Amino acid sequence: MKKKKATLSIVVPAYNEQEVIEEFHRRTATVLDTLADIDSEIIYINDGSRDATIALLLKLMQGDARVQVLDLSRNFGKEAAMTAGLDHARGDAVIVIDADLQDPPELIPGMLREWQAGYHVVCMQRLTRDGESALKKATARGFYAVMGRMGQIRVPENVGDFRLLSRQAVDALKQLPERTRFMKGLFAWVGYSTKLVPYKRDPRHAGVTKWNYWGLWNFALEGITSFSVAPLKMASYFGMLTALFSMAYGFFVLGKAFLYGDPVPGYPSLMVVVLFLGGLQLLAIGVVGEYLGRMFIELKQRPLYLLNQHHRAGLQPPSDCD
Repeated sequence: MKKKKATLSIVVPAYNEQEVIEEFHRRTATVLDTLADIDSEIIYINDGSRDATIALLLKLMQGDARVQVLDLSRNFGKEAAMTAGLDHARGDAVIVIDADLQDPPELIPGMLREWQAGYHVVCMQRLTRDGESALKKATARGFYAVMGRMGQIRVPENVGDFRLLSRQAVDALKQLPERTRFMKGLFAWVGYSTKLVPYKRDPRHAGVTKWNYWGLWNFALEGITSFSVAPLKMASYFGMLTALFSMAYGFFVLGKAFLYGDPVPGYPSLMVVVLFLGGLQLLAIGVVGEYLGRMFIELKQRPLYLLNQHHRAGLQPPSDCD
């Protein structure tokens, strides 16, 4: 009896990638052509691109039967686009990779060897971050350090979205329904046997990054608040310490007045204390607000994404999907 071939799904989120998408597909298809013992599919997710990305993806689909295109109704963000790809992936193994060629498709065979050796998750760990500024590298190190100390789970340092997941790991991820999604944390949360594979990350092949520092800051807040209640605890600790300090200072002022008198009120020191306490209160309210905002989003239970059309030969497009 002939042994059934294993299947591989490549999930590729794409947002305004017209400059690089054809070269990415050429290199990826070349790699997949060498995998004689594995059937493969490439799932491109057009995340509301405003350039010619969707037209190029449909052109690629006409020339390669392995290609299917998920055209989202608008830009839902990379986390939602990856979720859409994972929802539609049918492979025994699934690889998530960006289209900008910073993560070389030529590493796919090595990832598959680790999967065939028994690992459920193969994380590609960056040795270098070529093409990134010193500030971005420093903030990335700071983020992983904060997550390591505050998070309830450990997110591997210098590991992005480029990874392989077994069918079991993908099915586990699909059970997680939250709307505010920090995929690096979700990948780590499901667990399973994991292999870290170091690699050299290349500079972006073409085009420009879609991330700015404001977006990265909000992304970091998403990660911290999604997997840790430490900021809430810190607000409580700050409040308790401030109350103790205020009590001690009150006793000091009272004792000084009894012993030496206090004919001149200390207006500057009073203003400093008032502003300090007001700042702490606003900080605590802001922290609580971050968590309340995420609860508000979760309670609405809106779909993670809406599908405009699923382009695939012989497939009738569904109206939407969550």
